[in-house]
Amino acid sequence: MAAYGLYTHIASNKFRSMLLLAGLFVLVYVVVYAGALIIEVLNYGGAPADYYLRVALTDVIRTLPYSTGAAALWIVIAYFFHQSIIDAVTGGQDVTRQQQPRLYNLLENLCISRGIPMPKLKIVDSDALNAYATGLNQRQYAVTVTTGLLNSLDDQEIEAVLGHELTHIRNGDVQMMVIAVVIAGVVGFFAELLFRSFFNFGYGWGYGAGGSWSTSSSSSSQSSSSDSGGGGDRKSGGGAILIIILAVVLIALAWALSQLVRLALSRSRELLADAGSVELTKNPDAMISALRKIEGRGELPGATSAVMELCLDNPREGFSDLFATHPSVEARVQALVKYAGGHYQGPLALPMHPSGEPHDQPDQPESRQVPPPLPSGASLNASSVPSSGPWGSATDSAAASPSAPDGPWGNHPAGPWGRR
Repeated sequence: MAAYGLYTHIASNKFRSMLLLAGLFVLVYVVVYAGALIIEVLNYGGAPADYYLRVALTDVIRTLPYSTGAAALWIVIAYFFHQSIIDAVTGGQDVTRQQQPRLYNLLENLCISRGIPMPKLKIVDSDALNAYATGLNQRQYAVTVTTGLLNSLDDQEIEAVLGHELTHIRNGDVQMMVIAVVIAGVVGFFAELLFRSFFNFGYGWGYGAGGSWSTSSSSSSQSSSSDSGGGGDRKSGGGAILIIILAVVLIALAWALSQLVRLALSRSRELLADAGSVELTKNPDAMISALRKIEGRGELPGATSAVMELCLDNPREGFSDLFATHPSVEARVQALVKYAGGHYQGPLALPMHPSGEPHDQPDQPESRQVPPPLPSGASLNASSVPSSGPWGSATDSAAASPSAPDGPWGNHPAGPWGRR
């Protein structure tokens, strides 16, 4: 599907996301197939490899309703209880207009301006600077922000953050991410269950003291010295080993692909949510300023990786960005400069260790509980943003763009919202 503007990008992204979710369901059946291979080898260890492949496929087809039902049950549980689980992990609490009039009014004004139903509002008592949206239906939708974010950002920046989270709700990102995390969790759960059962409960490469393959292979090695039929037995034993290796590879591959698909879904939606925030607030500089203040300061104490994937920024980095759940803040800022008419703002300096190293990679795990504070007087709107309005003039944009490298979508003179 070709994409030419913001809404066609959103529609195209939804289509690709549905294909990826279908791929996640296929991975569930791949894990079931691998488990069937292992079970068949343990039940009968003297057969050739093609026998195991054929019988395991029959087992998968026969158990298809049960495996599908188990995955569906997992999704149903998440549908009803995921919000309670997230609140228990992060400590989120519902707030009213009387408790948080400033935050409540900002969110309500955004919803009224666009005719969006008002989601629930929650607060997490943490010094971290972060926010996230949750919910699978209209009654469950909620936007959660931390007290650290409220204390560090001004009204325009908070409004930009709220617009980002509202866009996740409008675009259906929240439902998609929760379902993706649940299905990836199903794949991971059954993969770990098979690994633990195979390696920790008396099987291993010997298949247990009384395993059929162990017995058949030992008897075949004894008989090989006495008659010529031993060659066929050794071939059967080798086929069992090959099938076990294949099953282990399938399980590991299914788990790795499920994680990559889940993370790809998350990364592709953050840039569109930033764009949606600008569409709601008409203030790209506020979004850029909020991202720079939040950068490296969003670690939620005790939050799992699945929860951090829902947040505005995830400071936990992946290996060479392969397992990163979010685009880098730098890439997001560049995109806002290039396509939304924002003005480039560099990162805020993190506090320094006594050794002189930046305080972005703590040595002790418990030091991650408190995010690095903002530098004193770190107001990005005052000096680095021209006073000609949030979209600036043509000359201001031209002068600002050379200081920022090209955004992640290439060097085009005008993007989806190109300057007129």
